[in-house]
Amino acid sequence: MQDTYICLMEVEIIFEDETILIVNKPNNVLIHKSYYARNIKDETLLELVYKQTGLNLYPVHRLDRKTSGVLVLAKQKEQVAIFQALFNTNEIQKTYLGIVRGFVAEPTLINSPVKNPDTQVYKEAETYCKPLQIVQLNIPVHPYETSRYSLVELKPSSGRMHQLRIHMNKMSHPIVGDYKYGDRFHNRMFENEFNCHNLFLHAVSLSFKHPLTEKQLNIKARIPEDWTYLFSKFEWKVDI
Repeated sequence: MQDTYICLMEVEIIFEDETILIVNKPNNVLIHKSYYARNIKDETLLELVYKQTGLNLYPVHRLDRKTSGVLVLAKQKEQVAIFQALFNTNEIQKTYLGIVRGFVAEPTLINSPVKNPDTQVYKEAETYCKPLQIVQLNIPVHPYETSRYSLVELKPSSGRMHQLRIHMNKMSHPIVGDYKYGDRFHNRMFENEFNCHNLFLHAVSLSFKHPLTEKQLNIKARIPEDWTYLFSKFEWKVDI
């Protein structure tokens, strides 16, 4: 008797060929079970995609549970290393969007080591941050009478765990919705005023030459609905 699965969350598939499947990962979804998230019982991305496609897939890289956006999955386990090599040699251009506290005045290259949670060893990490839009709201957030935010483009040239979140915190521009490295007063304001509870970090695009077909791929993941809602509230016009 064939098993019947009900997929409660539809995962957007952006690209597929014989070797890979590229998806737009939703917020608050683990890619797979892990020691660090052992208390989370929700279905993982791999489980959701399996129910949707019937494919057993293997992640080529990672995104935090609370980060949304472009994610590459390999169809064969032995092909994972082929695609991972592109990340390890910086042959893939990764672009993220973030909504952060305060006004980011100018493009900045952040070069600051990030600690590996397993080994406790710091490793070199580099992120390019470019401001795109700003907004000042007449909503008080402790200790100020107004609140300021920036939409930024982030391009990491390394792939350390929580790198972007740590780097933006070090710039004193923490990402909105980040309860580990962020500002609880601003996070609470977004929840109370806009009913927004997610981390505002989205992997918006990946660009790379396919190592097997040699075709250039420029993959974009549309932004989640809570982002479009805020863009309309803040009157931000961004070509994504």
